[in-house]
Amino acid sequence: MTASSPSAAPGTEKEVVRAYFNGIGFERWRRIYSDNQEVNRVQEHIRRGHNKTVTAVLNWLQEDGDVKNRSFCDAGCGVGSLTLPLAAMGAQRITASDLSEAMLAEAQQRAVAAGITAEQVRFHVADLESLQGEFHTVICLDVFIHYPQPAAEAMVRHLASLSRNRLMVSFAPYSLPLALLKAIGSVFPGASKATRAYTLKESGIVAAAAAAGFRPTGRRVFCSAPFYFSRLLEFQRHEIRKD
Repeated sequence: MTASSPSAAPGTEKEVVRAYFNGIGFERWRRIYSDNQEVNRVQEHIRRGHNKTVTAVLNWLQEDGDVKNRSFCDAGCGVGSLTLPLAAMGAQRITASDLSEAMLAEAQQRAVAAGITAEQVRFHVADLESLQGEFHTVICLDVFIHYPQPAAEAMVRHLASLSRNRLMVSFAPYSLPLALLKAIGSVFPGASKATRAYTLKESGIVAAAAAAGFRPTGRRVFCSAPFYFSRLLEFQRHEIRKD
């Protein structure tokens, strides 16, 4: 999927991710998730892959035709790559969160520039574990890359508990080619250097969702570009709650 934050001792992933995206990683990923042309080849590939994942989600939501009447949680919103086009589609109740104050501030600035109101999108700083509320649809894209399997599965269960109806998540699926690509990426210098990035077993993600009362809808895509690999899944609650 994407390169992650610098390596750290076990159990400190969240703290390292927060420090990284508030520090050296902020400017790097702000450029990647924009139209800025000052990116290298690897970063351009990551941008292209991420855009594919976001577009797939937006297409699904557009097919459903219920955006204006649903509430959404964009968990780990980054600079607003999903939140802003979702608002542009007409969504009126979006909660967008990120553990990085710097990334969230950038998302807010982009929202203001796009004419998106505070009534339409509510931004707040929060990690996935501390998110609260109840939403029709919870979406978490390109976040699980930073966490190992047990932590990612726990996050799936928690995010599912916030959703009345639908859950969408993306993650880097484990595969031998991806493992080899990650090893190759580790020799790249500077901004392209691969650091800590976790691949996950799809069976574990599906089992975690099932434990929270969700089952796959059948919508399932693999989005890729060189140096970016993402499995996107949609789940629906067994017994749907009213919005």
